[in-house]
Amino acid sequence: MTRTPERDPVGLCRTCRHHRVVGNRRGSRFYLCERSREDARFPRYPPLPVRACEGYEPGGEDPWARFASQQAAE
Repeated sequence: MTRTPERDPVGLCRTCRHHRVVGNRRGSRFYLCERSREDARFPRYPPLPVRACEGYEPGGEDPWARFASQQAAE
């Protein structure tokens, strides 16, 4: 199991390759765990910060850069 430092407000989701940042019209942002689509052990929107996760795999790109590029494409 992978662990993250206590002071990170997002935790492991920030650098996991299985996360995606989604938002709503009011400006809220949420971390979606894409592992939840195929494995019920993982919550769709885990409570943050995620300090330990069996499904964590490093390699996720910067979540805000990806979110901004998705918003620009819409």
